[in-house]
Amino acid sequence: MTAWRAGVRRGALAGLSTFLTLVLAGPVYAGAGRFSTADAPPTDKIVADVVSVNGSGCPAGTATVTVLEDHTAFRVTYHDFIAVAGGGSQPTDLRKNCQLGLLIHVPQGFTFAIASADYRGRARLAAGATGLQRTNYYFQGSPDDTFVDHPFAGPLRAVWHTTDVTPVAQLVFAPCGVFRNLNINTELRVNAGTVAPGVVSSMSMRSTDGDIDTIFHFSWKTCP
Repeated sequence: MTAWRAGVRRGALAGLSTFLTLVLAGPVYAGAGRFSTADAPPTDKIVADVVSVNGSGCPAGTATVTVLEDHTAFRVTYHDFIAVAGGGSQPTDLRKNCQLGLLIHVPQGFTFAIASADYRGRARLAAGATGLQRTNYYFQGSPDDTFVDHPFAGPLRAVWHTTDVTPVAQLVFAPCGVFRNLNINTELRVNAGTVAPGVVSSMSMRSTDGDIDTIFHFSWKTCP
C-alpha cells in the first residue's frame, strides 16, 4: 500500500484567478500482478456509484458524481460546500469537509488510477485572512494519512483553480478483479486572522458560485 507525499509548485495570481499545481510523489501500489499499457480508455460503459457521503460540506443530496462520456474522467459537483469565518458565523463554519466513498464499475480486463485532479472554487478572503483546500484520495485498505494542501492568503476575491498530478511511474492502481471503494476526502478551512470581527471571509466549492466542480482524471491499464 502507499502513502502519497506532495511537492508543491506555486503558481502566480493572474487577473481574477489563482492557479496552483502540486506534484504528488510516493511509492507505487503493487497490486495483483503486472500491468500492460493501455493508452485509450475502455469503450464499454463505466458507472460510478456513490456508496457513502459524510461530512459537513456535503449534506445528504448535495454532492453528485458523473462519469464523462469519453471515460477519461469523472466530475464531482458540490452544491453546499462553503467554509466561513467572521461576521455572524459559528465556530463550526470555519472548517467544512466531505468524504465520498465511490465504487467505480469498470469493464472486465481493465483497472484504473487517478492520474490528476482539478479543483475549482471561489475565495473571498479579507486582508489578513487565510484559507486552505486539503484533499486526499485512496483506495479502500490503503493508508489515508497523507494530505495535499493548497493554502490561500487574503486579500483575495477570485475563482481559484488547483491541480494535483501523479507522475506516471507512481500511479496507484486499483487491484485487478477486486472491488475497492475509492475514498475522496476534501476539506475547506478559513481563518479570519486579525481583521475586524464583522468582516466575513469564505472559501467555497459550490456549483451555485458559477462553473465550479472537481474533475478526477483516469489513467487506464489492462489487467494481466
